[in-house]
Amino acid sequence: MSSRRFWTVLGIAISSLVLGIGSTALLGAAALSGRDGRVAAMSGSYPQAPPSCAAPALPGAVVDVTLTDMGGMMGTGGGMGPGMMGPGMGPGMMGTGADGSWVWPHLGMMGRPGMMSVVVSPATVPAGPVSLRVRNTGWLNHEVVVLPLAPGQAPGQRPIGPDGEVDESGSLGEAARTCGEGEGDGIAPGTTGWTTITLPPGRYELLCNIAGHYGAGMYTTLDVVPDH
Repeated sequence: MSSRRFWTVLGIAISSLVLGIGSTALLGAAALSGRDGRVAAMSGSYPQAPPSCAAPALPGAVVDVTLTDMGGMMGTGGGMGPGMMGPGMGPGMMGTGADGSWVWPHLGMMGRPGMMSVVVSPATVPAGPVSLRVRNTGWLNHEVVVLPLAPGQAPGQRPIGPDGEVDESGSLGEAARTCGEGEGDGIAPGTTGWTTITLPPGRYELLCNIAGHYGAGMYTTLDVVPDH
């Protein structure tokens, strides 16, 4: 190969490499966009959120509820952010995955069971006033809705409608307000919401009913026993 041809080929290769890197960076930024338009930093840091807040002193039995998603689970070191796509998934896709699980649009792999969670402590409380102190450690807005479980009914089995939500009929209360009590538009990342309700003995499902979140695993059980 002549010297002139060698340098021409090398120049074309370098140009292609630069264009490829630029395209990859643009696609990466698009993939990191959350459903609310926020973009996570490549370092895995949290998107900008309202200032952290703490719940006031609450009456009755206090249950600490922690809400999280894959952004919160991986954001501290994996460089992964909200909206990251699983294999073969892209923005706007919906329906069921290869395993038959529900996949909600714009959540990518986060729209699958186990990608979000609700954890309570303690999981058993006496009947009477029960206060839920709900902390959102994820990257997306979340909420907690309290629904009774029928005898023999397991959590996570409620039918999911075409809007990605479950029927809230029979709800006994919810914590869905950023730095506040009761209903709202969701608890923002890094903040707390709370509610106090009176519960008779029984089993209750605590769930997030923001579209797609229940199907992604955001539910758990709270047992209420007689107060002796």
